[in-house]
Formats: sequence, C-alpha cells, structure tokens
Amino acid sequence: MPRPARSALLLPLLALAGCATTMNTTQRDALDRNQYAWSAAIRWGDIDGAVTLIDPERLKTNPPSALELERYKQVQISAYRDVGETRDLEAGTAAREVDIGVINRHTQAERTVRYRENWGWDAERKTWWLTSGLPDLWAGQ
Repeated sequence: MPRPARSALLLPLLALAGCATTMNTTQRDALDRNQYAWSAAIRWGDIDGAVTLIDPERLKTNPPSALELERYKQVQISAYRDVGETRDLEAGTAAREVDIGVINRHTQAERTVRYRENWGWDAERKTWWLTSGLPDLWAGQ
C-alpha cells in the first residue's frame, strides 16, 4: 500500500484516539471537581450544598427528610480522609472510601465513620452525581 494511503487510514484512527483521551480528561476533571466540592461541603457542614451533588433521580425517590437534615447540625466534622478510590471512566462509575471524623456538639465525643461514596457519570448533563446519598454519621448508634 502506498505511503499516502496508509497515512490517510491512520489519520482518522489518531483523531478518534484523541477524542477518547479528551473525553476521559473531561470526565476525570469533572469527577475531581465534584469530589472536591462534595468533600468540602461535608467538611464544612454545608449539607444543603452537598445535597445539590446527589443524583437527582435518587433525590426524587429517596430525599433526605427534614429530621435527617437537622441531625447534621448536631455534629462537627473534624476530618475527611480519602483512604481508597476506584474509577472506571469508560463505564461512568467511581467509588471512594473515606474516613470522616465526627464530633458530637453536645458531648464533644469524637469518633470516626467509614463512608463509601459512589459516583455515576451523567453523559447528557456532562457531570458526575453522587449515587450513594448523604453519609450515615450515626450508623450503629
């Protein structure tokens, strides 16, 4: 096959590879941005802000109650540590394990809660949504 013909066949393949890389970079950046916003909202007690990052479909079927939201005002977050993460950008899924330091405002007792964030890619809106909901800071209590 003549060299110009091979180049003509190779060029579209390189262009497609570039598109996939750009898409993965876009997804990765969006995930990093949303995970940072989520952890900041939880860390600083901005539960209303955190709720805006939860998958709207989940919020339709399982919204946090007023009582649940009020309970978050009874605690102070002292730490939010990422302890492990998995990402499958092609499948549009990601998960992150975090340890959350929780201080009860009334007793000043501190404890650590392990929470697993699950994230899903919304291709239509080009954003990641948290699919696991708010962390249960009272598990086992």
